[in-house]
Amino acid sequence: MRLPESNIFIDIFCHQANHHGESICGDVFLTRRVKEEGRTIVVLSDGMGSGIKANVLASLTSSMAVNFTLEHREVRKTAEIIMNTLPVCSVRKISYSTFTIIDIEDDGYTTIVEYDNPSCLILRGEEIFDPGWDIIFLESEKYQSKEIKTCSFRAEKEDRILFWSDGIIQSGMGSRSFPFGWGRDALVTQVIKILKNNPFTSSAKLARKIVSTALQHDGGKPKDDTSCGVIYFREPRKLLLVSGPPFDDRKDLDFAMKVQKFSGKKIIAGGTTAEIVARELALRFDAGMDQTDPELPPISFVEGINLVTEGILTLGKSARILENLKKDSQLGQGPADLIVKHFLESDRIHIINGTRINVAHQDPNLPVELEIRRSVVKRIVRVLEEKFLKEVTVEYL
Repeated sequence: MRLPESNIFIDIFCHQANHHGESICGDVFLTRRVKEEGRTIVVLSDGMGSGIKANVLASLTSSMAVNFTLEHREVRKTAEIIMNTLPVCSVRKISYSTFTIIDIEDDGYTTIVEYDNPSCLILRGEEIFDPGWDIIFLESEKYQSKEIKTCSFRAEKEDRILFWSDGIIQSGMGSRSFPFGWGRDALVTQVIKILKNNPFTSSAKLARKIVSTALQHDGGKPKDDTSCGVIYFREPRKLLLVSGPPFDDRKDLDFAMKVQKFSGKKIIAGGTTAEIVARELALRFDAGMDQTDPELPPISFVEGINLVTEGILTLGKSARILENLKKDSQLGQGPADLIVKHFLESDRIHIINGTRINVAHQDPNLPVELEIRRSVVKRIVRVLEEKFLKEVTVEYL
């Protein structure tokens, strides 16, 4: 997501590890992009216990937290409704699930709400930033001893917000090195050390590093569900995807010049498209011979272009990979896999979709997978925006 006035992109990622022996995580992380309002909502919830029971509690909590935040509900009321809605534990006679809510507007205005999760860390560069916190006490008699922390501030470039579940803070508890757990102070020291060594570390790398260290403290067998989320306000990484020639061949030079002038990484998906760009800009063009995916034609090469692939088949497979991609999925070296890698490594993606019809794709005897390019592009845009929170624009020529 881009903050338009300050040209900042928000890099959001959460890495998780299950309690040892459990097949499902009791922490739940949700994000929701509200394009119409220019907002992104992030929630991390930790359900009581572990496994399926904890996951149910956390799933209910996180979904309600997202929906109530969307509706601009009052924070105290939101917390009380959530706690009154959760199923009651038959042993402890309480319903319990913690949550952190982060509501980010496109102008950078950010609000954080915390209920019983370990305190998040806000960094401005490599320095701890304290925006000033307010404490809200719940009014209902049932929850009078409970309090909610909340703060608001306007994010700047190179700000970070790190938030986590107990599994991070309490990792290593009972060990010789960390008899009382890793602790927030030691964790913050480690985070700052990582950023001093690599100040532009992505949210994904930082979150994975923190979870990996916590797992080491527990001997590789986490004693609790372990989650770390990172939000990084940074310079956007740009990518251009071009597929299909322009409708009017008299526009070929203008089309090629758009590719040349783009500042960022560039992908061309389509042999004819690549030939037009190479011809109009007098660039070297080489057809590839090494087939890295038996389902797709080989990668080609155009001078100054990061990746050149076949068109509709490769884009169709890229869409399927994106739709089915999970956090532990491994990408290969095929053309579609490489397109997906570029997507995931980019923030702001601009697609130029040429509308000249390739008559070969209208043959009714060809496989169903040969969808019209426009439809495939729409699938890719939808999944990039909704699943991966990328900022995507499409231009039709």
